[in-house]
Amino acid sequence: MNIEEGFALRGRNPDVLTCIANLSNDEVFTPPEFANQMLDTVAAAWAADHNGADIWADGTVKFLDPFTKSGVFLREITQRLIRGLEPQIPDLQERVDHILTQQVFGIAITKITSLMARRSVYCSKSANGQHSVTKKFDCESGNIWFERTEHSWSSQEKCKYCGVSKATLNRGDDRESYAYAFIHTDNIKAWIAKLFGAKMQFDVIIGNPPYQMKGGAGGTSDSSIYHLFVEQAMQLEPRYLSMVIPSRWMAGGRGMNDFRKTMLADQHISHLVDYTKMSTAFPGVDFEGGVGYFLWNREHQGDAQYTLIQGEERHPTISRDLSAHDIFIRDHRALDILKRIQHHAEPTMDLMISADTPFGLATNFSEYKMQPFDGSVELYLTSRGRREIGHTARSKIIKNTHLIDAWKVLLPEAYGERGAVPALVLGPSIIAPPASVCTQTYLVAGPLASNLEASSLQSYTRTRLFRFLVSLRKITQHALRSTYSWVPQQSWDTMWTDDILYKKYSITNEEIEFIQKMIRPMAGEDA
Repeated sequence: MNIEEGFALRGRNPDVLTCIANLSNDEVFTPPEFANQMLDTVAAAWAADHNGADIWADGTVKFLDPFTKSGVFLREITQRLIRGLEPQIPDLQERVDHILTQQVFGIAITKITSLMARRSVYCSKSANGQHSVTKKFDCESGNIWFERTEHSWSSQEKCKYCGVSKATLNRGDDRESYAYAFIHTDNIKAWIAKLFGAKMQFDVIIGNPPYQMKGGAGGTSDSSIYHLFVEQAMQLEPRYLSMVIPSRWMAGGRGMNDFRKTMLADQHISHLVDYTKMSTAFPGVDFEGGVGYFLWNREHQGDAQYTLIQGEERHPTISRDLSAHDIFIRDHRALDILKRIQHHAEPTMDLMISADTPFGLATNFSEYKMQPFDGSVELYLTSRGRREIGHTARSKIIKNTHLIDAWKVLLPEAYGERGAVPALVLGPSIIAPPASVCTQTYLVAGPLASNLEASSLQSYTRTRLFRFLVSLRKITQHALRSTYSWVPQQSWDTMWTDDILYKKYSITNEEIEFIQKMIRPMAGEDA
């Protein structure tokens, strides 16, 4: 088969990259349709910045996917360049040779993905193999590089670059290290120069990085690492940078505060496309918070063109100031409601809600009995996914002891719906009487003086408006104290309803309809 036949067949045969199984929810293969949507955004920005010029007709533009997996971005870029450069380089073989040696570059994240990416781009797992579509390479890797990289263990036995614990990933040479080379260097420019040449300057950096590192937050807990790839890519100073990253960066995520602050204040982000439901963008992949991509444009200064895909509904693209708040509010229709509520300047709920693990008892705390005993207090916990009430020794509690003998309301720390609309946002709250505590499963709102006050607060948590305001800051399953910082406190002598709250805050009929479309009613009894 000659090269022309090979490329022609791609348009008729089923595309294997549309059905390949993902490595995990954190190392997700990008569907070709999604990759092409990102490339269309880059091409439109290039045209706007270059008097309508076609980026695919420019044989000098250099592209890098620094964390290639299936090779889909590099493949689609190559196909576009093959079509766009035909008038300049009529001979197909000469055109392909030029593109693959001078314009398209990749860095694979694992050995297996390096082979996949080369197969996608060179039609051979070896760039210099018998079936490669170019004969210009004298090495197997071509311009899609991979070499095993090791973690750099600190005195705390954690990798100084990605934070993973030595106990988790120091597994020997026969197993994948998951030390992604692109983020395991102090000088990315020097590293790239050594890899691809001292004069290498990439015009477009694009791709879909790994999202989390197992054990990066200590123990078995994962930590986000996608922001490390974004920050490293920016150090290379491309003209355009476009990446797929989980949308949770906009409002939450452990260790994301500095990254979020920088990104929201960066006036170079020209486009932001946001899917609230992961599976809408990446069929078969499902995690809380959704996913999206941004386009960072070196020449852009100002607001971003924001497109929200809420569930299956695609909203019109609008201009948004990303820096308006400390987090990004996904649905602009909420802005007027929030502004009107904040005009009242009332104390907010986060001032009376505990931090994570309110009594110092982890979710898996096991030192309890099902029956009361001398010196015990009630313990609200979850076991095998079910809410239960046990009893533990009062002496075990060394944190927030002033809350033990007060009335309080317990708020579930986690509740996931995978982008469902309308949403409950929070699980049901629980009134906890004096002589009671809880595990990390809950946050504590209190102290409250009586059952009446606790009942009043609980009625407030059930309202749609309360949960709507929480939803503006809750982008993942977790609802920590900061999630409640836009919810105003009330007087705890009333059974609160939405009708009372809508009247108090002058919520219009149109806004009520919007809130009710977004938030489901909650049952009135504990569950």
